[in-house]
Amino acid sequence: MSSAVMLDRGTFAAAGTPSPSTQPGQGANWCVVPRCTIEIEKCKDGCKIHCRCDDDIACATLQNLCRALAGGQCSLCCQLNGVTCCECKLVCGHCKCEPTEDGCCITCTSGDKACCEMIQSCCEAIACCVKNGCCCYVCFSGTPVCCCC
Repeated sequence: MSSAVMLDRGTFAAAGTPSPSTQPGQGANWCVVPRCTIEIEKCKDGCKIHCRCDDDIACATLQNLCRALAGGQCSLCCQLNGVTCCECKLVCGHCKCEPTEDGCCITCTSGDKACCEMIQSCCEAIACCVKNGCCCYVCFSGTPVCCCC
């Protein structure tokens, strides 16, 4: 009798939302990234994203992830209560990542005026989300390297 009340978790997923139980051959996909403080500032030709960690282990993890993934597309994703409310893919500029004493600094720039404005506008939107309590993820090639909440 008790087996009759056990339901598959996939039956409760939101419409159109795949769950591990509804995708054959796929298990849970978890990624643990260091928690840090993210500060975004405009610069002459784009923006700078400062990721700062409080402890040495998180800092080293962040720097290793950046070293491994930094050649790919840089993007930022903000979530409020687990729902994505803003996502920016900085594809119209050149992004470089440099280690700092307490984390890393990602600089995204473009020599094209219109592209520079797009980069700066994206970074302003992300900065607003972070300021107002959203959880923000910094990603390279779709893989998160750090988050702040």
